[in-house]
Amino acid sequence: MQLTAPATARGTGIRDTDGMAVASFVLGLLGLLVLNVFLGPIAIVLASVALWRGTARRGRALLGLGLGIADLLVLVAFMAADDTMSWSL
Repeated sequence: MQLTAPATARGTGIRDTDGMAVASFVLGLLGLLVLNVFLGPIAIVLASVALWRGTARRGRALLGLGLGIADLLVLVAFMAADDTMSWSL
C-alpha cells in the first residue's frame, strides 16, 4: 500500500511547493493571533523553502514570509511592553 504519489509523477514537486506557500500564509496569519512563537518561525521556514524551490505562488509565499516575521515582531513588542517572556491580552 502506497500512501504518497511516486517520485516520478509529473507536477508533484510544484504542488508540494504551492502547498508550502499556502501553508506559510495561513500559519503566518494565524500566528498573529495565537502561538506566534511557534507559528511565526514555521511560516518563515515554509515560505523560504517554497521560494527556494520555485513555487508558482510566489506572492503567497512572500506574504507568508512577511507574516511570519510580523509574528515575531509582535511577540517582541508585547514582551517589551510587559517585561515578560510571554504576552497576554
